[in-house]
Amino acid sequence: MTRRNFIESTGASYAALMAWGLLRPAPAGAFNLPANGTRDGKARKVIILGAGLAGLTTAYELGKLGYDCTVLEARSRSGGRVWTVRGGTKETELGGSGQVCRFGEGLYFNGGAARIPHNHELTLHYCRELGVPLEIFNGANEAAFLYNDGGTGPLANRRMRISEYHNDLRGYTSELLAKALDQSALDQQLTREDVEKLIDFLKNEGDLNTGRLYKGTSRRGYKTAPGAGAVPGELNDPYGLTDLLRSGFMQPVFHNVGDYTYEQQATLLQPVGGMDAIPKAFEKKLAGKILFNAPVKELRKTETGVRVVYRKDGKTVETTAEFCVCTLPLPILKKLESDLSPMVRRAADFIPYMKTGKIGLQFKRRFWEEDDHIYGGISRTNMDINQIWYPSFGFMGKKGVLIGYYNFYSRAEAVGELPPAGREKLALEQGGKIHPQYGQEFDNAFSLAWHKIPHNEGGWALYDEPVRRKYYPALLEPDGNIYFAGEHTTYLTAWMAGAFHSARRTVEAIHSRVGEYTKK
Repeated sequence: MTRRNFIESTGASYAALMAWGLLRPAPAGAFNLPANGTRDGKARKVIILGAGLAGLTTAYELGKLGYDCTVLEARSRSGGRVWTVRGGTKETELGGSGQVCRFGEGLYFNGGAARIPHNHELTLHYCRELGVPLEIFNGANEAAFLYNDGGTGPLANRRMRISEYHNDLRGYTSELLAKALDQSALDQQLTREDVEKLIDFLKNEGDLNTGRLYKGTSRRGYKTAPGAGAVPGELNDPYGLTDLLRSGFMQPVFHNVGDYTYEQQATLLQPVGGMDAIPKAFEKKLAGKILFNAPVKELRKTETGVRVVYRKDGKTVETTAEFCVCTLPLPILKKLESDLSPMVRRAADFIPYMKTGKIGLQFKRRFWEEDDHIYGGISRTNMDINQIWYPSFGFMGKKGVLIGYYNFYSRAEAVGELPPAGREKLALEQGGKIHPQYGQEFDNAFSLAWHKIPHNEGGWALYDEPVRRKYYPALLEPDGNIYFAGEHTTYLTAWMAGAFHSARRTVEAIHSRVGEYTKK
């Protein structure tokens, strides 16, 4: 009997399989802390500001330790920047008009967090503990395209498969280095054996011929694909090295940084049905603990803890607790009436946030799969749309939603200033240069600019070394009985892992502090 047969036939649980030694435990595990959330027989009260992942995780873990947690959330949903846009989703941006999403049944795009790196162990731990099923997110797809708009030369203003670009440049650079080795033209002294090993590597890495020259390769694709009988297939001719160097693809926007970045290396994962499956799973564990549509207006320190003022059902409500964990994004925190320390307020004032935006485009058919053989992955361009993301779910379905732009900084700011109809027009015009099917197949769209989304007003904390050195430390220490959590209190900004790690750090800090109380 195989392991899979055993699991299926016995219905063995994950915990049982670990106990029997049949599965390796996850690298990141549950807290092993003694419950200390009560005092004189009563649960210690904690108010948590924000039902994003940091707030939800904090309430979940403190609840295990016996604390009485209340989460105040300004919106009618949890998750914060973990936001899945699907049919019926509504949003009105600051200074903008309202949108209602009209995607078809089962179609969606993740407006914020969209992928889970395989090396973010804590994120995977919570998906496992909460029973959130995962599937593959295809981030790097060699079948996707590059498109340089407005350039000169034979390769400008035309789309190019990433596989063609990568393999041609890999081949040419391997050939050039092999020639340098043949001429002993390297600065570093290498033995004959070293040179032979390196040349052998280059021949395989660049797919060089027996003369150590790059003349094209099946790796970059075919004019006509191999088939049965007398159909061996015809290779595409490689582009010239000088044409590639002058193509415009050497611009930073085309650099292959994403594929090489530690967090974006395969394998990437995503929850089945949308990223909001994670906050929804937390909601089930926190029944009755989250107050929605309850925007916080004041945060004050008291002699015994904290006092929070919020709005609920048109009324002003005041509540007190021993501790507060503030997970509000800093653009929101700085607008809050409070008596926070000057250093915390300066951090909120001066730590910038990324301006970023996305648009989801629904099409009548999945032409990127049917016509272009693209299943997941990302196309990149120097146009304002910056990136096109192809969905990694619903393959071969009738309709589909792709992310028509994902942009940053000034481009995101400029596009975000457009009304939804203007963003849609831009996405269709620019994306149509890469996919001419856009015009005929387009159905409807939904866009967002994170710097204009109420209760966020930014994508993620954007540190440079001076800003982190000057302001970051203030967010790591409690301000009286007020603690801070969220991706902006970590080195994992822009990732869900930042929220998870910050929450556990805060829970440990409160747990330790309460432990010191009990010793006295």
